[in-house]
Amino acid sequence: MSSNDFAIKAENLSKIYRIGIKEEMRDSFAAAMFDFIKSPWKNYQKYRSLYKFDDIKTGHGDSNAADVIWALRDVSLEVKRGEVVGIIGQNGAGKSTLLKILCRITDPTSGFAEIRGRVSSLLEVGTGFHPELTGRENIYLNGTILGMTKNEVDRKFDEIVDFSGVERFVDTPVKRYSSGMQVRLAFSVAAHLEPEILLIDEVLAVGDIEFQRKCLKKMQNVGQEGRTVLFVSHNMPAVTRLCSRTILLNNSRIIDDGPSAKVVKKYLTSDVGVPAAREWSDIATAPSGEFTRILAVRVKTENGESLDTIDIRRSFGIEILWEVIKSDHDLSPHFGINNENGDILFVTIDLDHEWRGKVRPLGKYRSTAWVPGNLLAEGLLYVDCFLYDNTLNVADCGEKPAISFQIVDTCDGDSARGDYGHHHFPGVVRPLLKWTTRFDPAG
Repeated sequence: MSSNDFAIKAENLSKIYRIGIKEEMRDSFAAAMFDFIKSPWKNYQKYRSLYKFDDIKTGHGDSNAADVIWALRDVSLEVKRGEVVGIIGQNGAGKSTLLKILCRITDPTSGFAEIRGRVSSLLEVGTGFHPELTGRENIYLNGTILGMTKNEVDRKFDEIVDFSGVERFVDTPVKRYSSGMQVRLAFSVAAHLEPEILLIDEVLAVGDIEFQRKCLKKMQNVGQEGRTVLFVSHNMPAVTRLCSRTILLNNSRIIDDGPSAKVVKKYLTSDVGVPAAREWSDIATAPSGEFTRILAVRVKTENGESLDTIDIRRSFGIEILWEVIKSDHDLSPHFGINNENGDILFVTIDLDHEWRGKVRPLGKYRSTAWVPGNLLAEGLLYVDCFLYDNTLNVADCGEKPAISFQIVDTCDGDSARGDYGHHHFPGVVRPLLKWTTRFDPAG
């Protein structure tokens, strides 16, 4: 049921691209006519293509043609004032296209969107910056675009520059900035000029890790101040921490919209994302080598239950079902655990004395590596799975990544976090170590 208390509203938004046709031609009839006059014969074929595209717009053309790409298809949503909403999905799902339409960077093929409030966005490196102007000049330019007075920007200027960390280069043309510097300044401008609506794309991944943390904390503060945030990200822990609601896009459509924990779980456990359990029932598609084949991989509890989200305090197992299809070699399974930044947390090798250094006979094997609780930090983790030929000292087959899962910290006080609170806790591992303290009252 639609209400009037919304910041963003979209109904049946669709965006079609026709391969080989420039976006500017589709979006502007005047531009198309100008090109037609400038080069009649060359543009005749383009104009015919444009006409066909307009047929699709009005529903008379073939929207399933091979050279047509649906970047967005019949997307409807409503975001209330003060909501912090995450948008997730695989690459190419339509996330960035949606934000570009909401920012009026591109027009939809059909449908409409209504925005109520002053919008600031960060969609790609250099968004909203004039490359020939300095950082200082671009700050004031962005403030003017947002309808702010010079005095209002003056009051925010030092805070913007300090947050961005580009003090030494603030009077240097932006075209000379590195991509990381541009992102830092662009985010700082977008977040500090008090927009009523903040739209952020995955561009934050360009910055260094420490700056990403600052950005996430700033977005958390923006949300707590009652402003509206739309946050596109592949960082699932950040989405669940920042956003009370998340929208899942797949194949240019919305397939789920609800509480972040529920939607993220669906993303991780379905074919939309990398699931926490996979099984290759068709051996023709299973990862295979000369000697081995992977049949299934999953994350499980001690009682055998499959999991996609694991309490940081609990131990869990990573299980692989595999088979030897050709004997006479010493074979063993390996797992590699990586975080969302691509860091390898650790690699574990099967050192079971029952099989170590021995030739594996033909047949199926179920191998499990057990990971203790209070070891890994919270976050989205990926498991690379390999079957290694120790005789030849090479990997016989593998799947990378095979599965993914989340470690979550409930902040109940009995994990390694203790009473640290709800802010980011650094580190790729989070062991619960034994501490001792001796008090000397005499000093």
